[in-house]
Amino acid sequence: MNSPLTLTPLFHLGPVPVTTPVAVTWVIMLVLGVAFYLATRRLQRIPSTAQAILETVVSAIDSQIAETMQADPARYRALIGTIFLYVLAANWTSLIPGVEPPTAHIETDAALALIVFFATIVYGIRALGLLGYLKTFAEPSWVMIPLNLVEQISRNFSLMVRLFGNVMSGVFIIGIILSLAGLLVPIPLMALDILTGAVQAYIFAILACVFIGAAISETAPSRKISSPNTSH
Repeated sequence: MNSPLTLTPLFHLGPVPVTTPVAVTWVIMLVLGVAFYLATRRLQRIPSTAQAILETVVSAIDSQIAETMQADPARYRALIGTIFLYVLAANWTSLIPGVEPPTAHIETDAALALIVFFATIVYGIRALGLLGYLKTFAEPSWVMIPLNLVEQISRNFSLMVRLFGNVMSGVFIIGIILSLAGLLVPIPLMALDILTGAVQAYIFAILACVFIGAAISETAPSRKISSPNTSH
């Protein structure tokens, strides 16, 4: 098993190297895109099985956004839903023999954390205006500005490390047991990996909601949330 901190290019597109996590991500994007296109191509009043499943997923995402952010979920559905479904699919690729999930590599998790980081800023500015958003960093006092800025960065770093550590450790454990015990023994662990992958996707999406919800309110960041310490 290759180190998650070492990436060997599969091929090059001109001068740009394409690594395994990138290639797997492209496949995930293609599969999800085709699946949702087919599921939404012919929507009906009496839903088919695929449409009913899709509507259930969308309703669950909307419900979590509304409960967590106390806001209309329509504006945030695309971002939060995409993050959740991608992380879920990426985590579950560990069940495919010979495939390492993109989320077991720090580069993928850093990219996801950066998306959340910049989305937090964009939505905060949209909701409060540039000046209003910047003022939240000076609450409850201007002396809190450095701490609020550090927290803005550190909580996203924590988001990245949490996903990376949990997914990578699961991949290593299953790989080690598989090499020692053969094919049958790791099956219960693979079932656990399905659950863990779903939980990690849920946690990542919920924390993204928390961060964005904090940014669009008028309270200082340090008083709205603390660095996430969600148990795994």
